[in-house]
Amino acid sequence: MYHLISFFYPEDRSTEKVVLHIEEVEAIRLADLEEMEQNDAAEMMHISRGTFQRIIKNARQKVADALVNGKMIHIEGGHYELRDGSVGMGRRRRFRGGR
Repeated sequence: MYHLISFFYPEDRSTEKVVLHIEEVEAIRLADLEEMEQNDAAEMMHISRGTFQRIIKNARQKVADALVNGKMIHIEGGHYELRDGSVGMGRRRRFRGGR
C-alpha cells in the first residue's frame, strides 16, 4: 500500500496549479514507478490500452508543466471504484476510463 499525498508545492509556493486525477497518479505509478508495460498496466486498471495511453500522456504533461513552470500539483477526484465496493484509497482499484 502507498499513502496518497494530495498537494505538492514548489519552493516559492506558487498559486498556479495543475490537477492530477487519481487514475492519472495510478497510471504514473504503474508505468513509471512499477515499470509495467502499458498492456499490463491497462489490464490491471481494467481499461483499454488506448485509454491507458491517453491517461498516462495527460498525466506526464501535467507533471512536466508543474515541474518546468513551478506550479503546485493537486491530486483529487477522478473516475475509479474499489474492487470490493468500499470507499477509500487502496491498491485494489478498478478504474473507469471511457468504457
